[in-house]
Amino acid sequence: MSQSVPATWSTIEAKVPQSSVSLDKLPNYDLILRCQEGVKPDRAAFAELLRRYQSHVEKILYHLAPDWQDRADLAQEVWIRVYRNINRLKEPVKFKSWLSRIATNLFYDELRKRKRVASPLSLDAPRAMDDGEMSWELPSDAPSPDDSLATREFYEQLQTAIADLPEAFRTTIVLREIQGLAYEEIAEITGVSLGTVKSRIARARTRLQSELQPYLDVE
Repeated sequence: MSQSVPATWSTIEAKVPQSSVSLDKLPNYDLILRCQEGVKPDRAAFAELLRRYQSHVEKILYHLAPDWQDRADLAQEVWIRVYRNINRLKEPVKFKSWLSRIATNLFYDELRKRKRVASPLSLDAPRAMDDGEMSWELPSDAPSPDDSLATREFYEQLQTAIADLPEAFRTTIVLREIQGLAYEEIAEITGVSLGTVKSRIARARTRLQSELQPYLDVE
């Protein structure tokens, strides 16, 4: 049996009475329980979850599909899926990981439909992790034109190298290096063991470092 879902999520907030109890102080756990109480999610509680995590969904989709013009439509589809399936979430404390998995799976569903081969993420502002396992930043202090060109070429090559990774490796690299998720969260999102996650990330980093070694050796 299908459930009706608002055409736009702004209508959710618009229909919440101004006199209703403020939900912005409630923890996520309580909001999720409210969404699971009835046949359909509580509108006010769901709107608050959307407010808190909308930017998280948008960030995932941006890094996976920076050149897709319909990312806003994909983000809305993510929330439609959340609305329809939140009653199935057995562990409310894992809502963020569950949400990330929905967004990631939706992207790859769409990718397979479109049979795209284009680069799936943008690294205009790459980040290095605190664990020091890999750094993608090149130090640059008042770079010369040659330095700027070399840096641009590096990031273009990095983008290409990541796009060429097997799908599973590419997903884990995006979730780890771009989203900054813990290994345990990535295992939850991708549905594989912690050891598999670590192995994929290690192999992906080794492959990237091998392909980018000429740039990494520049002094």
